[in-house]
Amino acid sequence: MSSVIIKGAKIINEQASFYGDIYIRNGRIEQMAPVINKRADREINAEGKVVIPGVIDDQVHFRQPGMEYKADIFTESRAALAGGITSFMEMPNTKPPTLTQEALAGKYDLGRLHAAVNYSFYMGASNDNLEEVLKTDPKNVCGVKVFMGSSTGNMLVDDEKILESLFGRVPMLIATHCEDEETIRRNELQYAQKFKDALDARFHPQIRSDEACFLSSSKAVELAKKHGTRLHVLHLSTAKEMALFNNDLPLKDKRITAEVCVHHLHFNESDYENQGNRLKCNPAVKTEQDRTALWEALLDDRLDVIATDHAPHTAEEKALPYIKAPSGLPLVQHSLYVMLDFYSKGKISLEQIVHKMCHAPAEVFRVKDRGYLREGYWADLVVIDMDKPWEVKTENILAKCKWSPFEGKIFQQKILYTLINGQVVWEKDQVNEVGAAQRLSFFD
Repeated sequence: MSSVIIKGAKIINEQASFYGDIYIRNGRIEQMAPVINKRADREINAEGKVVIPGVIDDQVHFRQPGMEYKADIFTESRAALAGGITSFMEMPNTKPPTLTQEALAGKYDLGRLHAAVNYSFYMGASNDNLEEVLKTDPKNVCGVKVFMGSSTGNMLVDDEKILESLFGRVPMLIATHCEDEETIRRNELQYAQKFKDALDARFHPQIRSDEACFLSSSKAVELAKKHGTRLHVLHLSTAKEMALFNNDLPLKDKRITAEVCVHHLHFNESDYENQGNRLKCNPAVKTEQDRTALWEALLDDRLDVIATDHAPHTAEEKALPYIKAPSGLPLVQHSLYVMLDFYSKGKISLEQIVHKMCHAPAEVFRVKDRGYLREGYWADLVVIDMDKPWEVKTENILAKCKWSPFEGKIFQQKILYTLINGQVVWEKDQVNEVGAAQRLSFFD
């Protein structure tokens, strides 16, 4: 493998910023120092630029197998690459769902063939596959996904005995989608009867209510405390849920961790007026009070990780009537940009962004040799021009669905280079097809 040296960068890493050079050889960071005088096959002049570790996105839906008409690993991982995401963890609600070890192995084959960035895939849980779940190897699979709420196919786990067994017997991290199905169904029936054809996306936060979220997430936390489970609660969306999480332990010692997604930090219920079904997602984007509470919890470390829940659908599907329109947004290409935009507005520091999007996912999931800029670690990193405005347009969206809730938005920063395992895979708004991606591995 070739060598690369990055010169004169402002490096953001481990809650600090400093200027220096990074020397990369055989895919790993060999040296970091104020000045490095070594020859390399490739030199990147990063003076006036910022370098951060590659983002680890612990929650994406790339739709393969079974729904390739709207997304696939090839297209969505390249969108991720353009957004500075160097590793993803993909969800099991595909067609067929990832409920057997055979199906899981098949997805890893797809990742090996098509992924532009490093990859891992969750094992899925259902009411009837506990023994298959228990065969999962925690050294090379990111976690077990439990839908404790509405889902597609055979993925909803609502059997109390199965939940007890999962939380009590699974030795690896359990990641949960928490919404109470009974509450949602009751709300949906009530609103459909009341508003009939006038029912639209503006009612989504009331149907998928804060009560539905809290009932389910509090149950997950209760089970995790009872059994000592490693629990990661995904895409939290309500102020009420923030009371379930604490900041009294360092991240490395937490058994229960929490995630927020960029769209819940950026949007509130007023945005349904313009976005309509494009903003429809599960759990729903809720009130400004909820968004404020999420920010407070993020900044005081009750919320540990920022992710995307990238879940693309076609524009035609999103244009269906509210009840029929599917939930989910395409976000991997723009999530880092959204957070950098918040940095520009003084909402969050670069060090905090790097911690929540790079370091924390590596800690929560125990990812080996990634998530930090450290000598000996794999060289996954991003070079950013902090003053190069650009506009999100249809023609520069890489996701297969070719739309984004951020179309028309002008971001002030620009990702110039993304390196995967020491190889320059994204530069000059283009993907270099170099086959650099690897399967993620984990500390048991």
